[in-house]
Amino acid sequence: MSAIRPWRTIERRKSRQIMVGKVPVGGDAPITVQTMTNTLTSDAGATIDQIRRCEDAGADLIRVSCPDVESTAAFHEIVRAAKVPLIADIHFHYKRALEAADAGAACLRINPGNIGSAERVAEVVRAAKANGCAIRIGVNAGSLEKDLLEKYGEPCPEALVESALDHIKLLQDHDFHEYKVAVKASDVFLAVAAYQGLAEAVDCPLHLGITEAGGLIGGTVKSSIGIGNLLWAGIGDTLRVSLSAEPEEEVRVGFEILKGLGLRTRGVRVVSCPSCARQGFDVIRTVEALETRLSHIKTPISLSVLGCVVNGPGEARETDIGLTGGGNGKHMVYLSGVTDHHVQSEDMLDHIVSLVEAKAAQIEAEMTDADKVSEAAE
Repeated sequence: MSAIRPWRTIERRKSRQIMVGKVPVGGDAPITVQTMTNTLTSDAGATIDQIRRCEDAGADLIRVSCPDVESTAAFHEIVRAAKVPLIADIHFHYKRALEAADAGAACLRINPGNIGSAERVAEVVRAAKANGCAIRIGVNAGSLEKDLLEKYGEPCPEALVESALDHIKLLQDHDFHEYKVAVKASDVFLAVAAYQGLAEAVDCPLHLGITEAGGLIGGTVKSSIGIGNLLWAGIGDTLRVSLSAEPEEEVRVGFEILKGLGLRTRGVRVVSCPSCARQGFDVIRTVEALETRLSHIKTPISLSVLGCVVNGPGEARETDIGLTGGGNGKHMVYLSGVTDHHVQSEDMLDHIVSLVEAKAAQIEAEMTDADKVSEAAE
């Protein structure tokens, strides 16, 4: 059967599926959203508090850096407090990987080639197997191996892919196949080209990211271009938006990218205008307030907020709840695309919040058990 709107169809790359703790990654599983804590891991209390905020924002997986023995000691407590699987970030010291695996990490983020001798790699793989850990190979344009830089002259897509394939072979030589791979760069063009090349060369799940993307606004734009481009092409099984911002913001941006492509539908999807002299209410401040007050909603709902009747009724027809500005502080409310009633400016915010909350409760009540399991997976 052909799609009703074929221009919206995304054919995902076929990858094999692995498990990161209880979360499936790859195959036909929903694309997962990750972030990373920035507290001192040795401060278990602060790290757990940050993990809670990321969980509330919807994070499926959370990465925690384990640079020293104090961190892996605290990691044991952190794992037990977390509600989502944790990924231990390991760079050079193989013993940290062994300790993190024993402490309950669902995944180890390593570059096998940085771990040291073949025997040390073998020890890490044995620990991963014994503890049911997946491994994420993290190739980065900023830390490519010296021989590859000499071979190619600079970080390039071919160098990133070759590095990834070299690291993969180290794991496959030990009959380890529960891995996913990232080939990140801060240059959008380089990252996208590298992922495109790797997607053709391997069948494992791919972890997407534009590394060191920048602050909240600049980093969001770069990540949306790079990650969005790849997702639109069907490439990617899990992602992290790397921002110089609080980690929960990374989660929110990640979900917005997925929502924009129709790949996941968590929470309220807001359609709003940039506003102009025709607006019947302060659209910008209203949207800011609604996004804050509705951030707790996890049920997929669409809400249109437009300042006047030029495009307001048309957008409202396509959303669950719509608000269109009118004259004299009297605004039109639409329910399921149909004109329903008016609301005064002074009551508008509370009224729209109550309508969205009621609609979310209604949807939840009507969902079958199978729907709820599927939605929880998304």
